[in-house]
Amino acid sequence: MSNKNEQIPVEEIAGGRMPPWIHRFIKQAGRTINTFNMIEENDRVLLGISGGKDSLALALALALRKKWLPIDYKLEALHINWREHPIPGEKMEDLESFFRLLKIPFTSVTASMFPDSFQDDFNCYLCSRNRRRILFQHAADKGIRKVAMGHHLDDLVETSLINLCFRADFSTMLPVQEFFKGEIYVIRPLIQIKEHVLTRLNESYTIPTAKPVCPYDQTNIRSKLKPIIKDLSRIDKLTREHVFNAHKFSCRIPPGASEYHKSSRESLPQGKGRLSE
Repeated sequence: MSNKNEQIPVEEIAGGRMPPWIHRFIKQAGRTINTFNMIEENDRVLLGISGGKDSLALALALALRKKWLPIDYKLEALHINWREHPIPGEKMEDLESFFRLLKIPFTSVTASMFPDSFQDDFNCYLCSRNRRRILFQHAADKGIRKVAMGHHLDDLVETSLINLCFRADFSTMLPVQEFFKGEIYVIRPLIQIKEHVLTRLNESYTIPTAKPVCPYDQTNIRSKLKPIIKDLSRIDKLTREHVFNAHKFSCRIPPGASEYHKSSRESLPQGKGRLSE
């Protein structure tokens, strides 16, 4: 990994000075957005920010893409700061500066990684569900219907193999996923971009990553599948793309779905699971 002193200031990209490979990265995100009709004019989109390389690359791509378009949309960012593994103050300041540079309103909320509802149980599924609950509640409170996540092509391939090999089900995360009968849509603009592109971006530029601690980061099934996927890609460099195309995705957000219904707050989970911080 590059030494921090050798990295190029991220302000270079924000100012429009970028090498061709970054331009291609942003264009690919744009093609995915258009293919699945993820973002329309005047949309408000909530970015789910973990502080890791993927979510910050998502914010960068969507912010810079706006400069090239004849339409406009509004971005807001929500960072979840786990009480059990809080982001150090200096790193939080760096995150705030990064989003000011991109002109994206940034909010950080503190929440428990192990809420009482888990009943002392914890796994990747429960953690993801907890995080999604917080994002959805914030979106509902702000009147936002589209929540953007930083999942990339490798995430999709790993999910596909997990479901196929261990659950006998050829399913995966969707580019566009509908919740609560269309009151909320999760969109994944980076779903056709390989992880190594995001890694290169993080290593080349001073992007202030501040990923929280994950108890299973190095031992879960995904971490064990990564070298297997790399081996498959040595046989055929388009392995990841083949898995993506095999799903034959037909999901698209209906035109005009950005209008937020007044009934949305009643449709989303309330009461016991509501975020109160």
